[in-house]
Amino acid sequence: MKNLIIALGLFIYGFSVSAQIENPVKWSFSSKTIDDKTAEIIIRADIQTGWHVYSQFIEEGGPVPTSFKFNPSADYSLLGKVSESPKAISSFDKNFNMQIAWHEKQVVFKQLIKVNKSTSVKGVLEFMVCNDEKCLPPEEVEFTVAVTAKVKEIAVPASLKVDSAKLNITPSADSTKPAVKIGPAVVSPQTQIKSNNSDKTPDSSLAEIFIAGFLGGLLAFFMPCIYPMIPLTVSFFTKKAASRSKGVQSAIIYGLSIIVIYVALGLLITVIFGASALNEAASSATFNLLFFAILIVFAISFLGAFEITLPSSLVNTMDEKSNKQGLIGIFFMAFTLALVSFSCTGPIIGTLLVETVSKGTYLGPAMGMFGFSAALAIPFTLFAIFPSWLKELPKSGGWMNAVKVSLGFLELALAFKFLSNVDLAYHWNVLDRDIFLVIWIVIFGIWGLYLLGKFKLAHDVEVGFISLTRLFFAMLVLGFTLYMIPGLFGAPLKGISAWLPPQTTQDFDLSSNQPAGESLTHTNKKYEGLFHAPHGLDAFYDYDEGLAYAKKVNKPVLLDFTGWSCTNCRKMEASVWSEPEVLSRLKNDYILISLYVDDKTGLPENERSVSKTGKKIKTLGNKWSDLQAKNYNTNSQPYYIIVNGDGKTLVPPQAFDLDIKNYINFLESGKAAFSKQ
Repeated sequence: MKNLIIALGLFIYGFSVSAQIENPVKWSFSSKTIDDKTAEIIIRADIQTGWHVYSQFIEEGGPVPTSFKFNPSADYSLLGKVSESPKAISSFDKNFNMQIAWHEKQVVFKQLIKVNKSTSVKGVLEFMVCNDEKCLPPEEVEFTVAVTAKVKEIAVPASLKVDSAKLNITPSADSTKPAVKIGPAVVSPQTQIKSNNSDKTPDSSLAEIFIAGFLGGLLAFFMPCIYPMIPLTVSFFTKKAASRSKGVQSAIIYGLSIIVIYVALGLLITVIFGASALNEAASSATFNLLFFAILIVFAISFLGAFEITLPSSLVNTMDEKSNKQGLIGIFFMAFTLALVSFSCTGPIIGTLLVETVSKGTYLGPAMGMFGFSAALAIPFTLFAIFPSWLKELPKSGGWMNAVKVSLGFLELALAFKFLSNVDLAYHWNVLDRDIFLVIWIVIFGIWGLYLLGKFKLAHDVEVGFISLTRLFFAMLVLGFTLYMIPGLFGAPLKGISAWLPPQTTQDFDLSSNQPAGESLTHTNKKYEGLFHAPHGLDAFYDYDEGLAYAKKVNKPVLLDFTGWSCTNCRKMEASVWSEPEVLSRLKNDYILISLYVDDKTGLPENERSVSKTGKKIKTLGNKWSDLQAKNYNTNSQPYYIIVNGDGKTLVPPQAFDLDIKNYINFLESGKAAFSKQ
């Protein structure tokens, strides 16, 4: 009996630990006077270790970004946009197929305002928070901050009104710190998986941009506008230098000049647009559509339709200045190279800048140009120092145009990736996964045939045979084309899934039991809440309707609290639900009810309410989030509960766990408990 009591106590303790309302973020608000007419609203989030809050700069279709809405007032006006510091940690998330940025431990948001008189600034913020295992529903926090133009710093009064549950209000003894700390009862879902590059830092992102720029520079080096210039440049330094050491010195200065010119271009992009504009570009439909159009133009240029050149007067001016003696002459000689080769390097530089801007990284353009220019400068410098190496270089010829055309095909494929970003973010549903795959299969298939010499383009020359190098690349391109074809029928194509639209957008999928979009029925009765879920599963998106049907067919229910922006939820569906032993049990033994806590669908006025915790129930997501918190004392996702038709819990719930055997045991135990009742 004693052992039984101990075991029961451990069970209850374990259940209480796994199911609880979590509150990992504390918000605090204050203001700071800048001068007589200007003040700053300071909003700080203190985040528990292991959790993270998303940045403001995340495009639609991903996790819910942090956002701020300030109530309009005649007493003040906003100056610029909300800034955030420190810089967000950024990485590419394959589940969302986009760049995602978040903050750990602490983040400070600041909004500059112009003050007409002493006033109170009111507004609401929305945020999400996640750790490596779970996410919490999006939460809105209302705030009021007192501002004056006479006092240096104003503390928020203890009577601050915040429409959120269970707020902890603690006046600060330190006047330099925010005076009010606010902790919402339910925080937002956020997600980043360890296996999905969650350990990436801004430094690693910049390193990737540098590598991409360096590879682009190497490709540019073999273009028709640059490669033939190597012997001429080397000859200039070897013949005109008074000594070998002087020639080496001039060559190094020439290489450094190339780097300075291109890095200056990258810095100019950053200075002109600024960090906020670069981040906005990453999520803007206008910018992404503009990028799509630019890349299409560049691709057509590389395919031979026209040349992109700079005004000849500019080139001639730089060329004249390059004839000067000394360092200035060498610098302008490098500048002339950049201008003359623009018809070849322009599209590569443009593509690189488009890609770095789309990542929203502040130093991205400069770092990309640094990599690009380094790849150009190093060969020119080395060949000038060691001119005997020129004998080992392949001779100029038609192969250079083949390199140029190949880059055109690559840019054409990349252009549709930007178009896909817009389509997904704004839910246009035009460029679905199968349509995207058809476009890529056609592009890469034609590219492979071109490399095999099956047809020629405008600037190609007649070749008597296909080189082994060209044949090798043709095999790679055509092999990749064949690899994509099964994706038209629903194959996951895990190797390139990060570049493709989600599989749920596939119109024709043989991996599921029936085509997407078909109305599902049970016993000749249509249920409006029943939808086609992942892996061909039938899922109710309405709690009451799902329970009613489960009671009718006498089956247990798997209650799935999830989110549209929950990465770990998608990870569970892809890695655990897809297993045959799990999938067969979900299809045959259970009724699935998936409740999305971040669904923004508005509720009818007669269904809107305020929960017992004081939270406003305005959307469908609010409704399911409140249901989870109220009935199961937890607010994290994914969260799985097995219940009967009356909603009674049968076995202890499960959270994020990729152990397939554990999930099978969970489903089996639920089925057994249902059979016994």
